[in-house]
Amino acid sequence: MIRDLTDSEARAALPLKWGAVPEGTIPAWVAEMDFAPAPAITAALTAAVGRGMLGYSAFPGTAQPADLDAAFRGFAERHWGWDVAPDSSTPVGDVVAGLRLALDELCPPGPVVVPLPCYPPFRDVVALAGREAAYVEHDPDLDHDDPDAGALDLAAVERHLEAGARTVLLCHPHNPLGRVARRAELEALRDLVAAHGARVLVDEVHAPLVLPGQDRFVPYLSVDPGAVLVTSASKTFGTPGLHAAQVVLTDPEETARLRAVPIAANHGHSGLGMVAGAAAWRDSDLWLHALRSRLRVNAEDLRDLVAQHLPKARLRPLEATYLAWLDLRAYGVADPAGAALEHGVRLAPGHDYHPGLDGHARLNIATSEKRLVQIVERLAAALT
Repeated sequence: MIRDLTDSEARAALPLKWGAVPEGTIPAWVAEMDFAPAPAITAALTAAVGRGMLGYSAFPGTAQPADLDAAFRGFAERHWGWDVAPDSSTPVGDVVAGLRLALDELCPPGPVVVPLPCYPPFRDVVALAGREAAYVEHDPDLDHDDPDAGALDLAAVERHLEAGARTVLLCHPHNPLGRVARRAELEALRDLVAAHGARVLVDEVHAPLVLPGQDRFVPYLSVDPGAVLVTSASKTFGTPGLHAAQVVLTDPEETARLRAVPIAANHGHSGLGMVAGAAAWRDSDLWLHALRSRLRVNAEDLRDLVAQHLPKARLRPLEATYLAWLDLRAYGVADPAGAALEHGVRLAPGHDYHPGLDGHARLNIATSEKRLVQIVERLAAALT
């Protein structure tokens, strides 16, 4: 069910990812997949456009196209055994916009704890909200083969909370480490923030991408009902250009308050994006099962390729997402992504995710088998 796009198809379908590199260079940087969309999404969008559905989307709190809220609740129950209350979602343009809205409207004043490495817009959105970022750094020298080595440093989080931080920005599953937090870790974080009158703001956009062989994903909001969840089908189902995400809350009064903000504070969510999101959450389970199986194979292939071509590299075990985190410091190149670009492959520089951290790169594995081989071979040529 997963069809690889040809180079020409990918260049037409993914203008940012493929358009940012010259022909002959393989893009493996931004989080987009080189796969054709799920058929249910294509069918739903085609039907919506056929109905002329090109107008403004409905305001938050009014009837939404294809009932995005109900579709997400069904997905959460089927996949995670999580019973989400009806009418708990507020549409936003994308996950970053949802994080900004939550910081402005829902989170207590004070600094925001941001674990590093992190998705680069996390740092930007904290600054745009007029907040100070309080960083918690992941130790890159921890054992990459130990699945517990990537756990959030709660002692460091506590120090920031004691100093006045009141929001913890959590990426779950983690981008770029590709790790899934365990229930006990989430419960410990919940207890810690509660003890300090703080709140967790959690981005779970990669939640459906927990790979086969891992324990069931635990939604943070199911552990800590006082948190704020921002999520979207966009990364899993390849629809970021359609602009539809959701802020999910357990308190109906907070939901009403969020929906009452001026339109200038929450705009950009599209009707077509919500149609696509509903088709993803409701009608694309078989496609998602095939996708996760394919990504598991790609992750195993990547480990073999790295062992063969880059034996001094350290590769974190990929538990979720299609974004692999590579420690390449042993090759003595401060910017491996910059070196790789000169050899025909674009990766995401590690210092974008952790400023000042040399020798790391993020690699997108959601591509064809042939391209994945070429990516690693070209990276090896650049470093060796």
